[in-house]
Amino acid sequence: MVLLQDGIIAFLSAVGLTTVVWLAAGTVLHAGRPTVPGLLLVLPLRGEALALEGDFRELRRVRHRLPGSRIVLADCGMSEDAKALARYLAEREEDVLLTEGNTFPAE
Repeated sequence: MVLLQDGIIAFLSAVGLTTVVWLAAGTVLHAGRPTVPGLLLVLPLRGEALALEGDFRELRRVRHRLPGSRIVLADCGMSEDAKALARYLAEREEDVLLTEGNTFPAE
């Protein structure tokens, strides 16, 4: 019986020590999200840009995992309706830029 109790205590001690080391290492190694300043996520748009909203949502999800990044909606010959939607999205969201023609946003 004493051997069983010693075994259980040793097991719980090992699990507890492993948990403490795991939490300490996680805190040290993941102290903050790394920022990637200046990273541009470019979405080239052409014609009616039928998938604009879905692609934009996906880029927003990616951007949340890459703090410091920006989304660029590149006009590569969009229709007027698509331009209006792209302007709306660029104005509504923070760190989203819309390029018109052959211009590229400056830092």
